[in-house]
Amino acid sequence: MRPSLLLIPCLVLLLSVNNHAQVIDGTTLGQNAEPNPKSYSTDEEHSLKFKSQTVLVQVPAVVTDKSGSHIHNLKQEDFKVLEGGKLQRIATFEEVTPSTTPLMPPSHGPGVISNVVVDSQQPRSITVIALDLINTPFLDQTYARKALIKFLGGNLDAGQALALVVISRKGVKVLGSLTGDPARLVAALKEVGSEAPAMQKIGTEAQTISASGGGDSDLAGPIFMKSDPAEHMRNFVLGGDAFEAGYREKNATEETMRAFLAIALSLSGVPGRKSLIWATGGFPFRLAGGSSLPGGALSVLYERTMQALNDAQISVYPVDIRGITGTSSAEDPTVSASAAVVFGDQTANLSSLNESALDSLRTFAEMTGGRAFFNNNDAASGFRRAADDSSSYYLLGYYLNTHNTSPGWRKLQVQVQRKDAEVRARSGFLVTNATVDPETTHRADIAFALSSPFDSSQISVSMEFHGISPHGEKKNVGFVVHVPAVGVIDEADKNRFDLDFVAQATKKDGKPVGDKGQTVKGTLPADALAKIKAEGIFYKNGLDLANGDYDVRFVVRDNLSGKIGSVTAALTVK
Repeated sequence: MRPSLLLIPCLVLLLSVNNHAQVIDGTTLGQNAEPNPKSYSTDEEHSLKFKSQTVLVQVPAVVTDKSGSHIHNLKQEDFKVLEGGKLQRIATFEEVTPSTTPLMPPSHGPGVISNVVVDSQQPRSITVIALDLINTPFLDQTYARKALIKFLGGNLDAGQALALVVISRKGVKVLGSLTGDPARLVAALKEVGSEAPAMQKIGTEAQTISASGGGDSDLAGPIFMKSDPAEHMRNFVLGGDAFEAGYREKNATEETMRAFLAIALSLSGVPGRKSLIWATGGFPFRLAGGSSLPGGALSVLYERTMQALNDAQISVYPVDIRGITGTSSAEDPTVSASAAVVFGDQTANLSSLNESALDSLRTFAEMTGGRAFFNNNDAASGFRRAADDSSSYYLLGYYLNTHNTSPGWRKLQVQVQRKDAEVRARSGFLVTNATVDPETTHRADIAFALSSPFDSSQISVSMEFHGISPHGEKKNVGFVVHVPAVGVIDEADKNRFDLDFVAQATKKDGKPVGDKGQTVKGTLPADALAKIKAEGIFYKNGLDLANGDYDVRFVVRDNLSGKIGSVTAALTVK
């Protein structure tokens, strides 16, 4: 069967179609990063390539008094927004009080499957809880579950929408989708076990050497050059362990960032600010500041993740579930008798590992507009404060100066002209080619959307299967995908559009067995625009499959904006 594209009303616009287009490949965000990634600065990148001259920067700001109570009824003139110390003109402003009505799934009609999860565009108070098993010591994982159960069993605000995921070395998994019933999440938590974290059995000394840049080679040199062969052997062994520590750190960083990216993309279609509670035992790499990135291909994954968190208005609240931790080696029973490790000219105090981890958690929280909670044995109180932040906030917007083509970290500061006010807003945002040029991550975005455990909701997508007919030794399964036209047509540029449509079927074991894809781009005639905006865009195609049970993932990418939507449907062919 020859693929076709159908745009309602009965208008075929096939201006550029690649039958079975090569938009599916093995490229993944974070693939082929170095075993021991080195951090680098975004300032090393070349000048930016903006695809749009109008970029609205939206900044959610939580404003409370000294006691932590939300301050209401502030005006636009009460606020100042500074980028890099320069005052910006506030272009949009509103006070947001999210809806507390019960969650109601939208009605899609018989046979229609959609990635739309809420019934309106009214902002909601949403809290996502991420239980981190990758970066949390084994014994502390049990305490994390107990603290979360205590939090969920408390008096939560009526109408609070909650979701629960677990981040493990096997990826991120949904334990409980958005719900107003915390009892469902408590039951799911009781079924979660513990697993060995990424740094299990890696000594503190080896981790310290890796963090300081050692472990890349035999730093100790030939054994005959050492006056103490035993010391040489010790350093040689530690160097190997440090390399292993760097390799595991890379894996932990990739899995953690992929989990955050999947969460952000899945919630991007739900309006409003969200709180992401990260129950963890540490940050997977050393975050020195907004401009510091993990090295290699991990940098693109990290930049894409930070952009997705900002776009979805997700603020991260790391809660260190290790409780009160020591700040010196004498207070930490895991530290060996040696208080420092000397490698060449570098001396690393072992207790600095903990301080560095806490600094990274604090920095990451501030970058996203959240807050880090640590050195406290009452983790449940941190969960409560994080969930409360999204119950009321202000949304400020200003237009980015696209004439500034210097890449890097743009520092933000939100000020309120009240002496008793405390403001929590993201401390800045990354402006790199990975965040402003959709083409930079084109193939990687689609590969990630096809493999992600969650559907993306940046674009609303719905689909239904339309008949099964014989096709050689297999059967052709027809389908129709629907996308609202509003938001994917650039009316300021001759009604231009540029869309990728991809369908991929996988067996229940996750093995892909069939796919179809097209890239469609062009311009719409003015006399058809109004009706197409009202009816939407319909894409019709078919998959050739043998008898069996499948999961079919449908992905739509708007190549003008980089936004992506996906929906997954179960299918039985017989």
